[in-house]
Amino acid sequence: MYRKISAILIPTLIAVGIIAYMLYHVWDELITALQHIVPVYLVIAILVCLTAWWLRGWRYHRILLGLNYRIGVTFSMACVFVSQTVNLIVPARLGDFVRIFILKHDYQTTYSEGISSIVVERVFDIIAIAILGAASLFFIPNLPSWLNLYIYIMIAILAVGFAFFIFLIFVGELTSTNKYVRYILTMLDEIRRASLSLSSILILGISSMVIWMLDILVCNSVAMMFEQQIPFAVIILAIVLGNLVKAVPITPGGIGTYELIVSATFAITGVSPGVAFLIAVIDDLIKNLVTLAGGIVSIYYLGDWVIPTIKSALWTKLDGGEKPDT
Repeated sequence: MYRKISAILIPTLIAVGIIAYMLYHVWDELITALQHIVPVYLVIAILVCLTAWWLRGWRYHRILLGLNYRIGVTFSMACVFVSQTVNLIVPARLGDFVRIFILKHDYQTTYSEGISSIVVERVFDIIAIAILGAASLFFIPNLPSWLNLYIYIMIAILAVGFAFFIFLIFVGELTSTNKYVRYILTMLDEIRRASLSLSSILILGISSMVIWMLDILVCNSVAMMFEQQIPFAVIILAIVLGNLVKAVPITPGGIGTYELIVSATFAITGVSPGVAFLIAVIDDLIKNLVTLAGGIVSIYYLGDWVIPTIKSALWTKLDGGEKPDT
């Protein structure tokens, strides 16, 4: 019980602490910036965010199709919505386990197929944001030295990503008598089937790039809402770095750490700390609220059984393996 409480409470306190610290230092600037917003860009940001979510559902539908499961776009989008909503509440992206249980409940997929589908989604996401981040660097002069680490990380991600695809080409030749190794080989074969054909690479690669461009456009709309003309390349870099930080499960949904890195990146263009922080907060708030709303609607769409499934999926991860009474 204490393990479950601390696993959620400690990361949440870290997120609150980061946000509170930043608010304390830029409060006066925030009040001034809020008095000069252009509301129409808020509506645009929300519509763009919703479009990105539909495309995420369509992409997941295509991934599952590669595993020979004909699952509708609406159901696929609901799966992603629910898992990402749980990720807003608990750390370490444990919400992804919920998606595996949902697929098994409605379509009798195996656990390995559920995990494989998420791995494919994550690999294309990571490669897409690394490509966008690397490309943005060519359009940003005089990069501060603190960004060097992230440049190396993006280069490493691209190298590992392409090496992974090359490895998948040869994984079909591998066999083993060990049941655990066989399970891993089965997953790798599923990943290969879902992602390694020419059509899959093109469809999933292009759709992933568009998804992240839409994510970037949400932030761009928020910047325009506060009448800030931030170079588009800097916005791309900020969103890329923010999501790289999110990938490290320090806080639920990366709240706090995301705002910190995004606002710090905006600051290299001379945007005041208060306005930079406000843009980062509103950008993340829009995305999280759309995710939360979509998750709630998706739970009703999928059925009442989803709530106990979420509890069952998370309990073993947070509380040592005992399943709660339901």
